[in-house]
Amino acid sequence: MAGTIDQARMKFSNIVNSRSYTRFNQSQNPDGESSRVEVKLAADGEEEMDGTELGPVQHDTYTRSSHSMPWNRWRILVWVCGVLVIFCVGLLIGYSVHHKSESAPCPTAVSAIQEVPLNYPPSLDWSDLVTLLNDKLSSKAIEEKLGELSQSDRKAGSFLDNKLADNIHDNFTQLNMDPWVDEHFVKLQFPDRSKPNKVLFGSTNIGSPNGFLAYSETGRKEGRVVYANYGQLSDLETVKNGTYRLSLNGSVVLMRAGKISMAQKVMNAAKMGAIAALIYPDPADYRNISKNTDLYGHVHLGSGDPYTPGFPSFNHTQFPPAKSSGLPGILAQTITANMAQAIFEKMGGDDAPDRFKGDFPSYKLGREGDNVTVVVNNNLADTKIHNVFGVIKGYVDPDRYVVIGAQRDSLSLGYAKSTVGTTLLLELARVFTELKKSGFRPKRSIVFASWTAGDFGNVGVTEWLEGYWASLDRKAFTYISLDGVVTGAGSFRASASPLLHTLLQKTLGKVKSPGSKLSLLQSYGGGLPPLLKTMQMDDGAYPFLAMSGIPSVSFSFVSPPASAEEYFGPILDDKAPLDNVTNQKVVELSVLAAQVAGQMALRLVHDHILRLDVTKYSDVITNHVNAIIQHVDALKNNNVIKTESLSTKWLNAAKSSYSRAAASLNTDIGNTDLNDMEMCRIINNRIMKVEQNFLSPYVSLRDAPFRHIFLGDGWQTTTDLEKYLGDVHENKISFDIDQVLNKFALLTWTIQGCANDLAGDIWSLDNEI
Repeated sequence: MAGTIDQARMKFSNIVNSRSYTRFNQSQNPDGESSRVEVKLAADGEEEMDGTELGPVQHDTYTRSSHSMPWNRWRILVWVCGVLVIFCVGLLIGYSVHHKSESAPCPTAVSAIQEVPLNYPPSLDWSDLVTLLNDKLSSKAIEEKLGELSQSDRKAGSFLDNKLADNIHDNFTQLNMDPWVDEHFVKLQFPDRSKPNKVLFGSTNIGSPNGFLAYSETGRKEGRVVYANYGQLSDLETVKNGTYRLSLNGSVVLMRAGKISMAQKVMNAAKMGAIAALIYPDPADYRNISKNTDLYGHVHLGSGDPYTPGFPSFNHTQFPPAKSSGLPGILAQTITANMAQAIFEKMGGDDAPDRFKGDFPSYKLGREGDNVTVVVNNNLADTKIHNVFGVIKGYVDPDRYVVIGAQRDSLSLGYAKSTVGTTLLLELARVFTELKKSGFRPKRSIVFASWTAGDFGNVGVTEWLEGYWASLDRKAFTYISLDGVVTGAGSFRASASPLLHTLLQKTLGKVKSPGSKLSLLQSYGGGLPPLLKTMQMDDGAYPFLAMSGIPSVSFSFVSPPASAEEYFGPILDDKAPLDNVTNQKVVELSVLAAQVAGQMALRLVHDHILRLDVTKYSDVITNHVNAIIQHVDALKNNNVIKTESLSTKWLNAAKSSYSRAAASLNTDIGNTDLNDMEMCRIINNRIMKVEQNFLSPYVSLRDAPFRHIFLGDGWQTTTDLEKYLGDVHENKISFDIDQVLNKFALLTWTIQGCANDLAGDIWSLDNEI
């Protein structure tokens, strides 16, 4: 019918002697996100319609002949009327066909504008959806899956680890979740059972522990043993610079587990000049474990394969010869509490400060001649690992997704650390699939991820993030970790991006405590701040947040005081001990954890606007900027040289810019028609960029992978600047004005850049700076 219209149009054009026409062509843009309009001008002699070349058009040429008879008015009128009738008939038929094509289902035409299902919006409202989610979560299924997934060997890359990965893949396949596998080739370190690691005091053999610390340097080192409590920098400085004045150069530092990660302890000791580090569990901190309990861990102060820093460990990738700057470069070994007590009994020197003491009878700092020898014979092995994924695709923005993930490996039994999380991952995948069958239409996608090599420093997670960095920062908008979600009972703790604080609080306010009318939030004090803890580097969600700029959350039911450390000792990380501290409520608490994670994910894919509260970062920025201002004022009051030229004006202005941009966004949300999907997508784009924009653009991913200026690690962070100014005030270091001005500038422009992006269009930017 298009041809009929074209012929009529052509004849009409001939009558009025038209020389050109304008054509509009709507086509899909390469990103598939919106359509564009193409305007073409066709000159006389050629014409295109719907992409088909019709060939040259013959235009009538009127040549007056001396023998031609002039047309009378009647003949002219009849001819014109005939042409008009043909034109009108063609126009009416064309309109009818076009009208029918618009009313009929046409997936291609719809997808070119917006991928919206025909039955959208969802038939279930929010309250019905939450009720359905809770009803479909099965305690029986969780209990059965916990028993099924319990196994003795969970080492990354092992036969049983790969077998479990295959089972998860099969499970996702049965749920029609289009599963796929991400394969990496990484370097993992294991002890050499033919040449066990050992520790000696003088010539006395203290023992050969089964536990080990991956990525330790190997070899044999001997030095004076010095006790340094938890190995925090303040502990080491007390020993080195306080009353005791003990040299740590060439020493073997003995530290107890807890407070900070093992990697941080070893790095701190290395910075003080130590040649080896020993870490043990003190009975004062780990009352429920045997004194023969071995500890496992790693010493990489970072995440991912430390021998491919900043690069994904894909097969056949050419890597430069490099090591992560997070490797301490000294020997490190865990020992049992009994081994540590044997060393303390032989040590002399000054009594340790009271805050250094635990449950042993004697705590000495060490003396000259108290020499300890550490032997580490670990082997570095090239290992193939597999991450497994499944997806439930969204109906409006399928290219935007929340990721729910769990570590499945463990250096030991890993019941609390990985079995529970993997069980809930599979249960939530089943439940969300059933919700979809029941009529739920998620606007965005949900990716379910099973990671491995987590015990070596979140290797599987990090390699995936490094491999798909270019797209993940624009598409993944939240990560929910299921690692260690049940390690006790009676209390609750969480670590999360400020963007997720409001959502987490509202979710805890809706999930009910078993056998009570109170919500979880009411049961644990009624407020979120006391339950929050700064996310640590060994948290499975940390690489998403601090390295990739993706809002992340991890949480756990714990025993008071809120510490799950005792459960990550491998011998006791099994079903019976966990049942004991939870009063046989592992399954019940697992259901609650699934409700918390499930409702958060559900809310993030259900609502038109992402439930990420950008105003929460206004408080974070304000607190850090105020702390910096206070430090600067203190230096000026003490007349520290060169501080008179130091101004916090622009840093303060950047803080205000962000607050105004966040408030403006909320105003835009309030004025937006939520049925306008394109406008909702534009607003969501602004929200999604906030976390990513707090990654400092002025540092290298390879040199400082955790680039987040508030939640990361390194010289680019606000906490590093605050500590530096505090040390200057306490006369610990000299003042370097150039260093401070440089950090001021980088922080100011990182915050202002985030504010500009959050403001939206270029004409909405705040240009006060």
